[in-house]
This record gives sequence, C-alpha cells and structure tokens, in this order.
Amino acid sequence: MFRVERDVLAEAVAWTARSLPARPSVPVLAGMRLEVTESGQLKLSGFDYEVSAEVTLELQTGEPGVVLVSGKLLAEITRALPAQPVDFVVEGAKAVVTCGSARFTLLTMPVEDYPSLPVMPPAAGRVGSDVFASAVGQVAVAAGKDDTLPMLTGVRVEIEGDTVTLAATDRYRLAVRELKWQPGQPDFSAIAMIPGKTLADTAKALGGTGAEVEIAMSSVGGTGEGMIGFSSAGRRTTTRLLDPEFPKYRSLLPTEFSARADLPTGAFVEAVKRVALVAERNTPVRMAFRGDEVVLEAGTGDEAQAVEVLPVDFEGDDINIAFNHQFLLEGLGAIDSDVARLQMTTSTKPAILTGGKPVEDGHVPDYRYLIMPIRLSS
Repeated sequence: MFRVERDVLAEAVAWTARSLPARPSVPVLAGMRLEVTESGQLKLSGFDYEVSAEVTLELQTGEPGVVLVSGKLLAEITRALPAQPVDFVVEGAKAVVTCGSARFTLLTMPVEDYPSLPVMPPAAGRVGSDVFASAVGQVAVAAGKDDTLPMLTGVRVEIEGDTVTLAATDRYRLAVRELKWQPGQPDFSAIAMIPGKTLADTAKALGGTGAEVEIAMSSVGGTGEGMIGFSSAGRRTTTRLLDPEFPKYRSLLPTEFSARADLPTGAFVEAVKRVALVAERNTPVRMAFRGDEVVLEAGTGDEAQAVEVLPVDFEGDDINIAFNHQFLLEGLGAIDSDVARLQMTTSTKPAILTGGKPVEDGHVPDYRYLIMPIRLSS
C-alpha cells in the first residue's frame, strides 16, 4: 500500500494517536484511518466525535486505498521500529508492517463503520506556532479540572481584529494573555470556549514547528458554530466548543495596589519549593514582606516548620499574605520572565503576578495571573 521513512511515520502516527479515546464508546473509535490518495499522499486520521486529528504526508511510492487499524497498537509498533524504511501492506483482513527484519501483522477494522471527519470551519487567521504554544500554556494552567463545572474547564478565546485574548479560571486563580495575530479580515470578531486540556495538547503539538498555525473558526453568528480548527505543517485538528458562558473576568482584575514586590523568578521558585516541603496539600505558604526582604514560612508549631528569607525589591505597605503553594508555583512557571512581580492590596484581596519586564506607565502587561490569597487565621 505504501513505503515511508520510519521517523516520519512514527511522528505522524504518534501525533494522530494522541486524540484517540482511552475508553472508546464503540470499538471502531480506537482505530486510526490510513488513506493513500490518488495524488500520492498518506492521510492518517483519528476522531472520537469530540476531537479530530489528521496528518498528511507526501509519499514516494504508494497505491491508493483505505484501511483502519488499532491506533494505539500502531503507535507502539512504529515507535519501536528500527531506523529503516517501513512497508505497509494490506493482505485481506490484515495489515502487515515490515521494517528491516521486523514484521508485524495487525487485524483491520471495518472502515465503513468509521465516522467521517468533520469539515474544517472557515479559515479566520494565522499566528506563529511558538507564540501560540507559549500563550496557551500560560493560560491553560489556570483552567479547572472539575468536569462537573464544564465552563471552568475551558479556555475562553476572544478575538477583536488583530488582538486575541485568552482567559481561564478555576475560581482560585485567573490567567489572562493577550497576543497579536494576523486575521483574514481586519474587522474579524469571535468568541469561543475551548476545552482547556485539548487546547493545551494541540498548542504543544503544533508548537516548535517554526510554521504558522492557521485558526479556523466562524465569526459571531456565522456557519460552523460549535467547532474550532487548527492546522500547521500538514497537521490539522478540530474540537467541539463548550458553552460560551464564562465569568465576567475583566472586572475581577484589580488595577490599583498598595504594595509591589519584584523577585528573581528562579530564586523565588526554589524558595517556595523548599518551604512547601513541610506544607500539606492544601496548607498555604505564608509570606511577610518587610522593607527589602520577604520571609517565607510553612507549617505550624504542632508540625514540621520551614522558614526562608529572600531579598526583594519592595514598594508599599508591609503586608502578610498566604497562597496555595501549588497555584503560586504554577503561576511563577508561566510568567516567562527572569523577574517575578507580585502586586498586592490586602491579605484577603486578589494579588496579580506578572513578569517584571519594564512596561510603560499605564500599559497593561500582556500576561496577568490573578491568585486568591488564603485567609490567615489570627
């Protein structure tokens, strides 16, 4: 049916297999569809009615045909093959994969029972794959994991002209990132709610290619509602959208603060990790900002305790504040800056974490991570 280099096939199969369901509702959805077209292309695709993935490869040799095999098994096989050309042949109800002296025989599945992949919505614009991957990673960290609150498990995407705003919250923190893109139409406007895990996986998989990512979606009220698509370097994926309901998050972002602390991100992260070693999962790391230092503490008199002091560039009123250490570390990991800036008002009001890069007066940083403090017992 076709011959292709092992590395090319293994990468394509692995990318397609990531969208296959772990526990498919019907056995055929565990399959991966391989089609050699009349034009000499190999298309590998997977679909579980929620997310679709398709990779297109150019072949030097291939005979047109379609086959469906276990995607997970094919991924494991291609990953383990030696670095030699792979021959894939269909023999009756079986598919034979040969590479060097290795030979595998797979049972095929009924192609006619496999659902058709959804049609991509209209192309809306483009953005660099690295910028896209970085921005999604920064925001998806704050998306909720509780499926009983589906509106909090997504990333909200708002597009107005050449500006894209991404936002996610799990009620305890909120991440917002703005970036520029190239819209197909200068007045393009749309809002979408994308499952957070799916978007994060897609952005990570399409990042690093050096190519641009084309985003396909409808403008508000257009056709193709309920779906968004991404494509780059011969790969395309679609996902169903969540209900667009989302908290009015802009009103939650404070704009005035009574204290500002700048710390080296790396040193801050390491100190929080060390102090948190004695903290239970939901107990906070406490911080006391005084003058040019911050004292980090965790644990109580009845338990193991940890204390560490860091120098800090601090302005404003002295403040005692406490955070969930995991949420704080995830925010610090997302800011993409050597300096972390923590802006606070009181010990009970939300704080904003940003990269401490110089910004013009009145200019809002392109990434903001709001984190709710944990109330300290008096």
